[in-house]
Amino acid sequence: MSHDLITENLHLRKQLSQLLHQAQQNQQILQRHQEIDLQLIGADSFLELIDTIFHAFAGSSGLDVVTLALLDPDYAIRRILVELNVHLSKLPQLLFMHDESEFGELSAQLDDPFLGSYSEQLHGLVFPEPLSPPASVAIVPLIRREALIGCLGLGSNDPARFAPHMSSDFLAHLASIVAICLENVINTERLKHIGLTDPLTGINNRRYVERRLLEEIGRSQRHGYPLSCMYIDIDHFKQINDRIGHQAGDEVLRDVAGRIKAELRLSDALGRFGGEEFVVLLIDAQADDAMNVAERIRRSVGEQPMILGSGEQIPVTVSIGVASLENARDEASIEKTLQKFLARADQALYQAKNGGRNRVVVDS
Repeated sequence: MSHDLITENLHLRKQLSQLLHQAQQNQQILQRHQEIDLQLIGADSFLELIDTIFHAFAGSSGLDVVTLALLDPDYAIRRILVELNVHLSKLPQLLFMHDESEFGELSAQLDDPFLGSYSEQLHGLVFPEPLSPPASVAIVPLIRREALIGCLGLGSNDPARFAPHMSSDFLAHLASIVAICLENVINTERLKHIGLTDPLTGINNRRYVERRLLEEIGRSQRHGYPLSCMYIDIDHFKQINDRIGHQAGDEVLRDVAGRIKAELRLSDALGRFGGEEFVVLLIDAQADDAMNVAERIRRSVGEQPMILGSGEQIPVTVSIGVASLENARDEASIEKTLQKFLARADQALYQAKNGGRNRVVVDS
């Protein structure tokens, strides 16, 4: 065999080896992408989905930062997250916009995926502080039913990672998967939310508060922080229904629920237990703290009359019973602790009503 043929044969072997290596790499990349697709599709909650996007996808793709900006004009998604006890301050990668105009100049680039160098003016909204600005970015619009629902921000510290000439087929595929999964999990969370919400007042129902109490009592037993709860009852509510009608009674219930909620923190829980009774759970609150909150609620309800849709003004007051749990570690089971906890608040409410109503009594 001539020297030229040997050289050509070695060259062809080298090319074949390179092609096989590239094929193996492509197969591995495709397999990782398929695994991420399955994780995205398999997510059955909003938190699981965004965890997959921010961590599993970012890690497998070698990205330095991934953000998700969602259009939420009616605050519907954010309300659900509040009910799920999700603190958005701990998720700087998760952003919400009221409408497309909040994207600023970037809105002109949201028809197709944008790949290129990072620009603070264009992309700063999608990679806000405390996130470190990347060197190159891909901004991927999320479209569902021909409408923009948000965008993914993919950032790399490598200036050459995303360049305008690169193919965006995979990004378009990713966007379609993420958009569908977002719609699914948001609808799922809405159904869960409906099942845990009182339809008349829009606040939580008894099932939610009892479930939340079990969770928080368990945490209190493990970590030792205090809990307080209060039973709230609208005074002489039956007389309101009998004298003015049930529609007016419904208005009073909604107004009272709104005034109670205005005095609470996002971490607290408020629920309607049925009829004219409400229960509030205060996280990391001792008896004195709960007493102060209860007094604020009592004044908020009683000092300003309710104005009905008819224009009629009626005075409304509430009686409140408060109980605190400051050493849950000494208690038996969580379920028994819950029963005793609520019973103590209920007994304090009974004393408040027997004592003349429109007052707060703390269980001693």
